[in-house]
Amino acid sequence: MTDVLDLAAARARLLELIKEIAVVHGKVTLSSGKEADYYIDLRRITLHHEASALVGRVMLGMLDDAGIQFAAAGGLTLGADPVGTAVMHAATAQGRSIDAFVVRKEQKSHGMRRQVEGPSIEGRPVVVLEDTSTTGASPLQAVEGVRKAGGQLQAVAVIVDRATGAKDLIEKETGVPYLYAFSKDELGLD
Repeated sequence: MTDVLDLAAARARLLELIKEIAVVHGKVTLSSGKEADYYIDLRRITLHHEASALVGRVMLGMLDDAGIQFAAAGGLTLGADPVGTAVMHAATAQGRSIDAFVVRKEQKSHGMRRQVEGPSIEGRPVVVLEDTSTTGASPLQAVEGVRKAGGQLQAVAVIVDRATGAKDLIEKETGVPYLYAFSKDELGLD
């Protein structure tokens, strides 16, 4: 019971920090090219000394609650890198072995010529992570790299869903669940 309460407290504190630190109001152009009246700068969260540990705990708890079994987690570099690392550390704190990985935007043309860096994901169940997604393009690019590397995709998970259609697109294109820890409504954004 303590674990459930701890997870609820971690989730509540992370939501508080996102609202306080990551939500920036004003006209912005998103990486998708779309315009918005606010920006959710989750790097301010995933690279924050307190919030990073909460990200790992909340994302791992969300995936566990959904019954997703996986051995590695990561996504397209840069946004997903600290999310994957946070999940890896949260799992380690629970005595679990979950690796992190990084998907490059393109396969390297030198060295080992890999697109997915870190411990091999070939034949392993994996989750693609992202901090947030507007169009679904970044997670879908990561999914493509993961599948080329032989990873067995179990789910795509983001910290914040902007409710702009990414969920429907990703589930349709990948055939796996799209999960999110927080909705834009929970952040008080509309």
